[in-house]
Amino acid sequence: MGSSFLIYGMICAGVAVMLVSIILYIRYMKAMAEVLKDEKEGKLLLFVPLILLVLFFIGYLVIMIWGRPDLLVAGILFGGSIFVFLVIRVMKLVSYKIREHEKLQAALKAAETANASKTVFLSSMSHDIRTPLNAILGYTVLSKRGGLTIDEAENYFSKIEQSGKHLLGLIDEVLEMSRIESGKMELEITRTDIRSLLRETHDLFALQMKEKNISYTVDGSGVEYPIVKCDRLRVSRVLLNLVSNALKFTPPGGSVTVTASEDEDLYEFRVKDTGIGMSEEFAARIFEAFEREQTATVSGIQGTGLGMTITKSIVDLMGGTIDVITSQGKGTEFIVKVRFERCLKTSDEECFPEESAPADFDFSGRRLLLAEDVEVNREIAAIMLKDLGFEVEMAENGKEAVEMVSVSQPGHFDAVLMDIQMPVMDGYEAARAIRSLPDPELCLLPIVALTANAFSEDKKMAEQAGMDGHIAKPIDPENLKKTLAALLPA
Repeated sequence: MGSSFLIYGMICAGVAVMLVSIILYIRYMKAMAEVLKDEKEGKLLLFVPLILLVLFFIGYLVIMIWGRPDLLVAGILFGGSIFVFLVIRVMKLVSYKIREHEKLQAALKAAETANASKTVFLSSMSHDIRTPLNAILGYTVLSKRGGLTIDEAENYFSKIEQSGKHLLGLIDEVLEMSRIESGKMELEITRTDIRSLLRETHDLFALQMKEKNISYTVDGSGVEYPIVKCDRLRVSRVLLNLVSNALKFTPPGGSVTVTASEDEDLYEFRVKDTGIGMSEEFAARIFEAFEREQTATVSGIQGTGLGMTITKSIVDLMGGTIDVITSQGKGTEFIVKVRFERCLKTSDEECFPEESAPADFDFSGRRLLLAEDVEVNREIAAIMLKDLGFEVEMAENGKEAVEMVSVSQPGHFDAVLMDIQMPVMDGYEAARAIRSLPDPELCLLPIVALTANAFSEDKKMAEQAGMDGHIAKPIDPENLKKTLAALLPA
């Protein structure tokens, strides 16, 4: 009796284990079907073990109900079901490991490709950075020679300035790319005149186009409602990147055309050139970071290869689209489409805020406190401020600036220009300390950030620290004048 109970117990356990094995195998089939995808033969082969498992299960049931198994047969059947269960578990484990290995291989290949692209990028950057640096240092050496005429000196200084601006552009692109990869890029929505932006785009490149003998037109006649709410600087950056590319890759005698049109709130910008164009292969990855097409023509053209990646990221952030039509030897056309909220009424106060203070302003007799830890930066800023008519006192760190303000009489300083990254106490801490001073006049002294931290989040941090304005380095004298004129009472 005890032997019979053991036999049927083993048979029932074998049936249960076989049923679990069938369920596990069905799950395994589903997972493998996703891996095999379009491989029909492989999918069909997966059904063969399932059919055998079902037949074994039916056989177990028949033996359990109608059979007269002895202890040996029951042991073999139970052992067989355990074996099948373990085989299926091993199959799942091996398949999982294989898929994980394939994912790791794909990730490794992607990383190797990215590293190779970055290596090429860094090599190109080294060349592109050294080129304007060579011009800056070279013309600086030439300007020190004796016997220079005024025209020669002006020519050298002009080329130094041009090279400096080009170098700044390269650095800006690398920093912008870093912000994009870290997800820190944000839009700053302001009132924008699209036609004014187009005029600026024309004026910025008109001379360069003329010098290269390129026909250049900018047409905004298709825009009926030019006043919109958008991030003016970002839209401008998109157009500048596209026109700059067109200028670089269009040979003398060619043409570059910029057109803007509008369909309700959908604005379309087209930048078309008759330049060297691109291959289909490169056009498909032109918006990828660190990509530059390697041709004999392109190799002599400076640039980071990040402009199109940045452009695409800005357009994506604005919720728009960018497409490219190109053919080698025939030119390229970029088409940007993005929706802007239009300002349809001239009385719309939100779209037509009051204009900031005029740039023309008499600063004679005004005194500023300049907080800057780098000597050369203090010297440059002080000269610019004195040229505007200011009297300038200086502090070498934030703590010194706070002390100078705290012991001064109200009205002694008209404003503070505050660097951000300084030893002892940084600009943010110093601004908060000034705002905490007990004197009701001194604590309200206008404070302007004068810093190389030039991104939108840096402006917000300056505002949160109690600052009233933000001026980015390198200092633009006109922006310096306009910012201070807007803050200081007439």
